[in-house]
Amino acid sequence: MKKLAILILSASLFGCATQTYHINGGAGKEATKEEMQAFFVSGLGQTQEMDAASICGGADKVAKVESHMSFLNGLLGGITWGIYTPRQARVYCKK
Repeated sequence: MKKLAILILSASLFGCATQTYHINGGAGKEATKEEMQAFFVSGLGQTQEMDAASICGGADKVAKVESHMSFLNGLLGGITWGIYTPRQARVYCKK
């Protein structure tokens, strides 16, 4: 049981990842909108959308979009053996 716990912890540590898309410069340090997106079976064949243009009030005001899998997200995915795998999505608007 101890080896299994160490294996799950190790897998969740290596599962952290961030994808950032810089669209226009001038992003603030705080996200304008952040939401947790739920995926199942490791997200195979699944998509989730956020309308960044409507959040920022126009496509020209979108500074960057970010998708992030945190330690906690990886831990939840490890505990459920990949059945439930959440990710954080953030939109940053120009100031």
